[in-house]
Amino acid sequence: MAVKEARGLKVNYLIIFLSGSVLLISAVLVFLLIVKNIYGNYELREILPTKENLKISADEKREKAAILYSNYTENMLPAGSTWLRDNIDKWKEFIRGSKVNYDIITDQTIELGEHFNYKLIVLPGSKSLSDREIMQLKRYVENGGSVFATGGPATFSDEGKWRGWDFFKEVFGMNFNREIKPEESYKVHTLRGNLPLTAQIPTGYALKVATWDRPIYAEVLEPRTTQVSFWFDFRREAGLVRDEIQKSAGIAYGSYGKGRFVWYGFEISSVVGVQKDYIYFEKLFNNSVNWLIYQPTAFVKDWPAQYNAAMVIVPTIKDQPWNISNLTNLMPSKSPSLTYFMDPHVAVNNPALVKALAQKGDLGAIIDLGYIESPMDTVNKLFSKEVQNAAFKQTNDVFGKLTKKKPKAVMPLFGYYDDNTLQAMASLNYQFLITDSLTDRSVPEVRIRNGKPIMIITKTARDDYEVVRNYGLVNTDYQRYTYEEDIDRVLFESGLYVLKVHTEYQLQPQYAPVISELLKYAESKKIWITSLSELQGWWMRRQGVEVRYETRSKRRIAVEITNPLAEKVTELVIQLNLNKKIKNVIVSSDIINTSIPKFNLSDDQQTIFFFLDQLEAHESRSLLVDFDNFESSIN
Repeated sequence: MAVKEARGLKVNYLIIFLSGSVLLISAVLVFLLIVKNIYGNYELREILPTKENLKISADEKREKAAILYSNYTENMLPAGSTWLRDNIDKWKEFIRGSKVNYDIITDQTIELGEHFNYKLIVLPGSKSLSDREIMQLKRYVENGGSVFATGGPATFSDEGKWRGWDFFKEVFGMNFNREIKPEESYKVHTLRGNLPLTAQIPTGYALKVATWDRPIYAEVLEPRTTQVSFWFDFRREAGLVRDEIQKSAGIAYGSYGKGRFVWYGFEISSVVGVQKDYIYFEKLFNNSVNWLIYQPTAFVKDWPAQYNAAMVIVPTIKDQPWNISNLTNLMPSKSPSLTYFMDPHVAVNNPALVKALAQKGDLGAIIDLGYIESPMDTVNKLFSKEVQNAAFKQTNDVFGKLTKKKPKAVMPLFGYYDDNTLQAMASLNYQFLITDSLTDRSVPEVRIRNGKPIMIITKTARDDYEVVRNYGLVNTDYQRYTYEEDIDRVLFESGLYVLKVHTEYQLQPQYAPVISELLKYAESKKIWITSLSELQGWWMRRQGVEVRYETRSKRRIAVEITNPLAEKVTELVIQLNLNKKIKNVIVSSDIINTSIPKFNLSDDQQTIFFFLDQLEAHESRSLLVDFDNFESSIN
């Protein structure tokens, strides 16, 4: 019997090949789509495992900093000195904190041209360099490298002979002014706000820098260099404010050729103070490194969208109390309401005036809380907690009997306050403290006591006690010029200008018109003229907004803006410093129905401003920022 041969299924290799190809292509497309969704735009050649890409991945130096240990500089030091070694150790600590790998290099590394592959070169106190080093460093920066320098680099030759400031002037675009002599234990160093290097540091923050290393005053000469700080202290020093600020730069950043630099006029080991001073200096340092290696920084701009600084008027009623009408009569109809400060004894003697002012604005009290000889005095202290509490209650009783309004703000009679003051304020619902005490910023600071916020506003400018009484300026043109100098300084910082005027001085009828001229001047400079209440509302909302950002790729940054508060925030400006030149910006979101805010790119094409008309309570916006890069840095 014949057996039939079993017939199997025929295999169609063409269909299998085509099906496999379709699956492979689909997988590749899905992969590319995922890559694009996460990292944004890219070119295919950038993700292929080519020899060039593998070489870049393997070249660790491209992501490293090089810290110069200059033997030429060490040879200039006294025998046995550990100054340079200690300085280098401090730099190692800070560079590690900025999450950048580093190598220690020698003078010969630079002289032989073996430094060009490093992303950043640090010159810590490297005052003695050879001519060949200078030539190689200039070539490095001209071709796109970044330099972080302190003090007076290359002012001496490798043999320790004086060379001068030519390198400093040519590369940094600055002119040496003078050294600070170590006569004081430290020098106050004021930082500007709203710059890539000062992101998330309070505007006008006053760093304390020890003078043992003779810090440097310098002056910016060229527009390619930006002044970040100044040594001039308007509270203690005489001189023309505009000129003194211009001539006392202590930190600057800018470009030279295709590269860039950051310069500190002091050594990083010279910063002294309490814990928050070191915290803010570390932020300054990390921001500086980020700018040098083309990494972003971001922050919420201090003031509403259209303004560059802010201004409040603080009228103080003492002698000649009826002169306050010279201020109220000249204020424009749409101007913000004022808070009028008055001593309780003056209030008792002028009840009709107190009632009239209570209808126009808010009331503030001038209270005697005690006196100390100086902020460093440890013997003479302010009144005890019990005495201060009694003073606040007595003040409330006085104003309560005269008007239904109770004071919301306090001005210590002698300018000083302590924690007992804040506790007493919180217990009686005071919201503002106007103080002459020297603080560390030119913007408000909010302290929480017993769960209640208290806004502390420091003296940020010279008042009429100084201008009229101490300087003896009776010519209104001189008065106006002096106030305008301080307005320009606060505008340079992007801070809050506090105009404190008294009835017995600037509010006299022959002087009061100066205030009207100052208001016009401030408006022309895009300064927000506001009241204490408006300022408080804005500042509390602005302080609550959080900005987070993450670099996804060299063409995409993810930004998240969050309002954790229970009320909406309006007129916000978020400043995203790309710290590199970009073009073709596209803003989108990976979350459906996310409202994309208006935005624009700065003239230098390195900063994006996001304008949010409002951010609802508890709202978050997740944004994806895509762009193309200009070829400007070392790859």
